[in-house]
Amino acid sequence: MLDSPLSGSVTQRRRAGSNTRKKVILGVAAVSVVPFLLSTFAASVTIGSGALEFGQGSQQAIACDQNVFIALGEEWHANPSSDDSSNGFFRVRTATISNLNLDACGGRKLRLRMIDGTSAELVIGNTPDAKVLQVVLPATSPTSNITDSTSLALTYLTGEGQPITGTLAASVNLNVSGVSVYDGSPLSPTNADVMFYLDPSATQVNINGESVRRATVETVNNPR
Repeated sequence: MLDSPLSGSVTQRRRAGSNTRKKVILGVAAVSVVPFLLSTFAASVTIGSGALEFGQGSQQAIACDQNVFIALGEEWHANPSSDDSSNGFFRVRTATISNLNLDACGGRKLRLRMIDGTSAELVIGNTPDAKVLQVVLPATSPTSNITDSTSLALTYLTGEGQPITGTLAASVNLNVSGVSVYDGSPLSPTNADVMFYLDPSATQVNINGESVRRATVETVNNPR
């Protein structure tokens, strides 16, 4: 039986707690093994009494939506070696922030990070400093899906939040119709999916899913 790339950490976490979905900012992966894998991140908030949001002059950790989930989509990436032509790994293809309420979060910046087993931020772009993927959510909730990364101001940031210029390997969709990647529920402006494609070409950004132990979602209420 083929083990999931992230099954070790998840098995331990599941045994320690219940299967009830919890409010999300940080999470560890739960993966089912198929040629295309879906890893879901769901865990309790670790800061204060609410979810985490950053804003200029903000003194309190308050988020626009306290019920957000992260789903990682993985696919097999061939990486033949001299002694094993079948060698490879499951690469992180997509990272989707699900159950997002755009009515509450409109106009904010939305940021995604991935953390490895040593608590270090993973490089998620095509430059060594790219530790964050960021979009700007529409100020007015859309009535149809947005597939233009430019209109969502997709960009890379350093771990400290500084913008990185250059050509992106990533793309992004904002989906308000169809079904949720996370749980199959109907999408809407109050239950939207933001799906980041780390590298659709699979030529520049190929993160081994086994190395992802946590993910973080941040909202920033200073869109300018």
